[in-house]
Amino acid sequence: MTITVFIRYEIDPFKKDAFMQYARNWGQAIPRCGADLIGYYAPHEGSATVAYGLYNIESLAAYEAYRVRLQADPLGRENYEFARKEQFIRREDRLFLRIASTPHGEPRSA
Repeated sequence: MTITVFIRYEIDPFKKDAFMQYARNWGQAIPRCGADLIGYYAPHEGSATVAYGLYNIESLAAYEAYRVRLQADPLGRENYEFARKEQFIRREDRLFLRIASTPHGEPRSA
């Protein structure tokens, strides 16, 4: 069963560019370390303080192994340090979800 890791960030609205760099870095490190990155999403309209990250992983055991690889990865370590130093993340909540809507039906024609 695939698990989707859903991360909700509260970010400093004046440091959105730093969050964008953080997201781009994860775009390289996360797939290299074994997770299927769906994407990172930064504020565009509406709230200027909420951002998201989503990726799929095979299981909780695979997640634990992935986290070890990510912490050992040079870009992963650099990105953790970048976030700590720049303090653009105010809060981070992580959820582990599984898809409930499958199988999906065929799209309705117009």
